[in-house]
Amino acid sequence: MKPLHLFVISLICIVAAAVVPVSAGPADIAVTSSTVDPLVLMKGDTGTLTVEIKNNGADSVSIRSARLYGSGVVALSDSYPSVGDIGAGTTKTFTFTVRADAGEGTFYPVFVIDFQDGGNLRYPVPVQVEDTPLTASIVGKPDAFSEGRTADITVRVGNPRPNAASGVQMIPQGAGFTVTPTGAFIGALAPDGSGTAVFNLTPADETDVTFKVLWRNGINTHSVDLTLPVTFGEDKRRADLVVTNVEVTPEAGGYRIVGDVTNAGLEPARSVLITPGAPAIPTDPFRVYVVGTLDPDDAAPFEVTFKADGNATEIPVVVEYRDSDGNRYTMTTMVEVGGGAATPTKERDGGFPIAGVVIAVLIAIGVIGAIYYSWRRK
Repeated sequence: MKPLHLFVISLICIVAAAVVPVSAGPADIAVTSSTVDPLVLMKGDTGTLTVEIKNNGADSVSIRSARLYGSGVVALSDSYPSVGDIGAGTTKTFTFTVRADAGEGTFYPVFVIDFQDGGNLRYPVPVQVEDTPLTASIVGKPDAFSEGRTADITVRVGNPRPNAASGVQMIPQGAGFTVTPTGAFIGALAPDGSGTAVFNLTPADETDVTFKVLWRNGINTHSVDLTLPVTFGEDKRRADLVVTNVEVTPEAGGYRIVGDVTNAGLEPARSVLITPGAPAIPTDPFRVYVVGTLDPDDAAPFEVTFKADGNATEIPVVVEYRDSDGNRYTMTTMVEVGGGAATPTKERDGGFPIAGVVIAVLIAIGVIGAIYYSWRRK
């Protein structure tokens, strides 16, 4: 073959190669991002895994199928059996439903794209699994509970997880008490975030109150229980009424007691009433003395009147009051009355003056004696 012919054939091949476009290949397809929702799974959780790819080439690429497989975190949804072409410079997303079947750790299910002209793209997607739950604690409660008395309970919920929790709520459960509200909604908690709820608890018996904390990790619901033992005891903050400066005065057929009542507690005492207790019999004008409300460290005078039989040496002074929830309390102070009732005032004022008569008789005897002595001397 002559050199001229060889040159012409070579020139034609070069021109043909320049005119006919070269198809983009698998190297032009790249994974641009992958996301998991929720960001961190718990064992048994179901979530979604989304992978985005982009064609960085100048021409479209034909993709036959896309799939996801692996262990620890497994795909629940079917693969993409027919994908088609992806144009130059465009992106496409693939979403799979996955479940965390293994324990804690980071797993790498593999995303695979099979190309129409042969070959494939394999991309391991990191998925984190951590079983740390939300935490709950009691941050406010009374020193002791009392039957029928309402107490404020403050519960705090914290999120130690590396991802946010949503739909957080608390529900008190149990028997032997009433509570308001019957549930509290906190909402979303960011990582290391916390929220509180206050419940008004009124126990009827000693019991256990369980605060159930519910939350969602993605579409998955989880819970944790916090138990609060309710045992009855003396409330160190409640009102403490003390009777002082007591004076007992005998009166017509009975007695009058005057004194002071002081609130030595840390909470107000409401509807304070003071009355003499048995064996005393309350009499007018002060069968019951109404003090009203006594704030902490406040004092008020009182007086009561009553009758008592001759054998009574002391009688109880009964102080009754209520707390802010309407619960009733009583306390008793014993007061000595000296034994025997005093002589009625009317009898002393309007009766026969025995002492005066005796004095008059003595004076008369003295006078008569002096006269008689004088007469004898004469």
